[in-house]
Amino acid sequence: MELEEVYRRDLNLLVALKVLLEEGSVSKAAVRLNLSQSAMSRVLGRLRDLLGDPLFTRQGQRLLPTERALELNELLNEPLESMRTLLTPNDFQPHACQQRFVIATTDYAMQTILPFALPRIYSEAPAISLEFAPLQHDHMLTQLTSDGCDMAICRPTGPVEPLCSDHLGRVSVFCMLSKHHPLADAELTVQDYLTYPHAMIAISDGVKALIDEALRGYPARKMALRAYHLEAALAIVETMPLIITVPADLAYLVADKHDLVVKPLPFEFKPFDYSLIWHPRCEHSAPQIWLRQLIKEECGKLIDKRVHDLGLI
Repeated sequence: MELEEVYRRDLNLLVALKVLLEEGSVSKAAVRLNLSQSAMSRVLGRLRDLLGDPLFTRQGQRLLPTERALELNELLNEPLESMRTLLTPNDFQPHACQQRFVIATTDYAMQTILPFALPRIYSEAPAISLEFAPLQHDHMLTQLTSDGCDMAICRPTGPVEPLCSDHLGRVSVFCMLSKHHPLADAELTVQDYLTYPHAMIAISDGVKALIDEALRGYPARKMALRAYHLEAALAIVETMPLIITVPADLAYLVADKHDLVVKPLPFEFKPFDYSLIWHPRCEHSAPQIWLRQLIKEECGKLIDKRVHDLGLI
């Protein structure tokens, strides 16, 4: 199609399509675009005519995108982000920002480092909206390219190219035991670690693989529980002699509160790097730059403090 022909099309319709895809609802899309529901329905009709596809089918109260709509969703990400960057004033003011950011993150980061950045984030930008999505290591590129995530916080499990990244700090793994555990006052050995029932809390598949690799050649552990949140282990920690393996930062935060004893892993385990990762399309976006810098400052500062407090260096 010639550029002149593109000029004659109503490209605002593509923005409306993106909003419809994000909301899955004519009424919710109408609210975001400041339109009546009937006007939004007419916009959807025009989109169907323009693109030659029904775009959505209705299932209950939700619109389900067709295959063509899903293809368009992926194709629209980069050009619409470029247009938003082009039209965003360079003198970005966080207090005036009303943008919605989606951050893909591990349960570890959500529990132990991100909460410490939130007060400053909302202090500087009280009108923004944050959404946290579960990180999918095997699909991180898709999450940041076409699934609507602005950035990810995680331990990279391999090269991140073509994504961009910045280092936040080093993280390790500790054990926690009840003060009534038979080993509470003893040095934890590898044999103990393998013999007693085990809980693994807020440990991602990637970090679990590092632990499994460190224990290669040893008998399998007696895994009693694996969960995202500590509450599941706390419910049984006094009824069985449980060894709880957690990120070191989580142990740092909760051990005293729940009357638990912290012990190092009884085998060699090198602390690993945590990173902030984003798609190149977001590289020069002023709101994105502000949020990335704030997260790097607050989370990086927190991780560095804990690395020293926990004696990891």
